[in-house]
Amino acid sequence: MRAITFDDTTMSVTDLPDPVPAAGEVLIEVAAAGVNNADLQQRAGNYPPPPGASEILGLEVSGTVRALGNGVTSVAVGDRVCALLSGGGYASLVVAPATQVLPVPDSVDLVEAAGLPEAACTVYSNIGMLAGLRPGQTLLVHGGTGGMGSHAVLWAKALGATVIATSGGDRKVQASRDLGADLVVDHRSEDFVERVLAFTDGVGVDVVLDVVGPAYLGRNLQALAPNGHIAVIASGSGSTAELDLGALMRKRASISGTTLRARPLAEKAEIVAAVREHVWPFVADGSVRPVIDTVLPLAEVEEAHRKVRDGEVVGKVLLTP
Repeated sequence: MRAITFDDTTMSVTDLPDPVPAAGEVLIEVAAAGVNNADLQQRAGNYPPPPGASEILGLEVSGTVRALGNGVTSVAVGDRVCALLSGGGYASLVVAPATQVLPVPDSVDLVEAAGLPEAACTVYSNIGMLAGLRPGQTLLVHGGTGGMGSHAVLWAKALGATVIATSGGDRKVQASRDLGADLVVDHRSEDFVERVLAFTDGVGVDVVLDVVGPAYLGRNLQALAPNGHIAVIASGSGSTAELDLGALMRKRASISGTTLRARPLAEKAEIVAAVREHVWPFVADGSVRPVIDTVLPLAEVEEAHRKVRDGEVVGKVLLTP
């Protein structure tokens, strides 16, 4: 197979032995792989793969099932699928646990489907399973045009929630509006706490999906309604923060922080099953779609990483073998 290998300075396409599915695994001929910030962090040495996972970059793919390991009955050879991975996606072939494989509906382009698994599983496990977002509630999404944020806007709107998104600059503000956000705040020129409280008549939002971390923690709490929940899925502004516990308790609020890659297989299987039940119907009917910025060939992986690193994109960047 062809795959991306890397060292301290370069990434390059290399021929490697084809992977073989073990019991409970599926071999997928890759149509496309999603590029995530986690890939950039791994390359920089800050986010190593969990024990036993492939050292090859790439946490999500779409493609066609080519072989089955022993005991796999949930998919068949020839099926169009996408999959959540612990690594190995930047390649022409990859193995994935069958419990982390999702069917690609006929209405969804197979290449574009590579932009769904990581976002769907991250977003739903946090704002669906942990925060319990319900129809009629209000969600604040930071980074409303990112890979996670764009999916969160679409899913929450399909669910029947009101969505406020923060984005930076005219292009991304308009993109968030086009995705369906009810209010978009330009974080470069506006105070999101003021805008949120004005929009909600002083009540605040029920759930916050945060990718910023410490710099926003206190302000997120200010913008939160009583009994609200802040879900932190990234920490772009650092790793430590001060928090007014009195304010947290007065609002009877809760805060969670999660990562997805290193979770046990059983937890990932539970999340993927929940996504199939609660998100995939919206994918099938078109309410939730892959938001794709750019599709590049595997050989242009450096450019793909540059786009993600520079924050130029709306939605996902994909690589095709």
